[in-house]
Amino acid sequence: MAKWLKKGAEPEFVKNAAREVRETVEKILADIEERGDTAVRELAVRFDKVDRDDYRLTDKEIQDCLNQLSDRNLADIEFAQQQVRNFACHQRNSMKDVEVETLPGIILGHKHIPVNAAGCYVPGGKYPLLASAHMSVITAKVAGVPRIITCAPPFQGKPAPAIVAAQYLAGADEIYCLGGIQAIGAMAIGTQTIAPVDMLVGPGNAFVAEAKRQMFGRVGIDLFAGPTETLVIADDTVDGELCATDLLGQAEHGPESPAILLTTSEKLALDTIEEVQRLLKILPTAAIASQSWEKFGQVIVADSDEEMVWIANEIASEHVQVMTHDDDYFLKNLTNFGALFLGPRTNVSYGDKVIGTNHTLPTMKAARYTGGLWVGKFLKTCTYQKVLTDDASAMIGEYCSRLCALEGFAGHGEQANIRVRRYGHKDVPYGGAAE
Repeated sequence: MAKWLKKGAEPEFVKNAAREVRETVEKILADIEERGDTAVRELAVRFDKVDRDDYRLTDKEIQDCLNQLSDRNLADIEFAQQQVRNFACHQRNSMKDVEVETLPGIILGHKHIPVNAAGCYVPGGKYPLLASAHMSVITAKVAGVPRIITCAPPFQGKPAPAIVAAQYLAGADEIYCLGGIQAIGAMAIGTQTIAPVDMLVGPGNAFVAEAKRQMFGRVGIDLFAGPTETLVIADDTVDGELCATDLLGQAEHGPESPAILLTTSEKLALDTIEEVQRLLKILPTAAIASQSWEKFGQVIVADSDEEMVWIANEIASEHVQVMTHDDDYFLKNLTNFGALFLGPRTNVSYGDKVIGTNHTLPTMKAARYTGGLWVGKFLKTCTYQKVLTDDASAMIGEYCSRLCALEGFAGHGEQANIRVRRYGHKDVPYGGAAE
């Protein structure tokens, strides 16, 4: 039976925090619905400390941001974007339209249709997380979305040059300097100057995630992407320093980011706890990472690989990094995860920034029922049908007539019956069923 050498926050603490977030978001979205641009501007001043007549960046502002980056900066962004684009293209190519004659004269098909407008949120209040622009904008572009807008909060009081460059180079059609709930509300609800989108994507903090949840139904969303989560599954084939580094690398995202070690080695568990404390003394982002580790960090010692699989599937973490004697065993048997990082040579940061898989992933146990953002999220798989012959219409109509009668749906039945009469030349009583 597994034992916890370190536990995270109590469920009641998390539940109370979620209630406060939900109520705050509900009020702010209602204000945006009622007052539009005026509300958005007041919220931007209040939360982002930025006051503008128009939060859409001009071409000059975009170029100024590009000019602030070095050639190396721009080349690195373009390299990362090409990796994301390459993988997204492979994903898109795996999705085929279908058209098949299922019965003589009956054609069924489906086609993949991109949404008309997507809103991409790029978090950047604490750090300028430019990689989120690659993951959302490029993926939407590959899917064929005609209009793509992006919102990112200011960094230190003004648009973050690296984020703006990433948004522009990825191909965003409109770039806004807006963060938080007001950005989500403006994109989903629309304002006097911002046309609403059909779908919202992108990670963010608890407020952004809750705003997306409340907007779901009015618009589509990619998934519930709240505070970053990471789970490291390891055994004695690796050391405490490596595990601690990978835990803190994700804990620095924010003070609510769970970082969990799951291992079969108590020695590794204890070594990792010790290494975390050592690294927190020298890590430049320790002020945030230490809060996350203190509140939400966990260390779990399991009896076997099988038990680690069971626990990991229960946790359903956003990121699952596996460093064991048999990494492929976990690839084969894990079912609940946002993304897997297999072996000590890779890590979550590669996925976050550059390797090509998407980093917008399910959190808060949503990995039980969905994967992460990918090309398919921007595509609607829509079916169609054609009946090419009179005989086919009459034949399928007779079945439909009788099935409608079983359900008591006379109107549905008449849709079939009129075709049986016209194309099959059979006498079906009005409101009755075909023989």
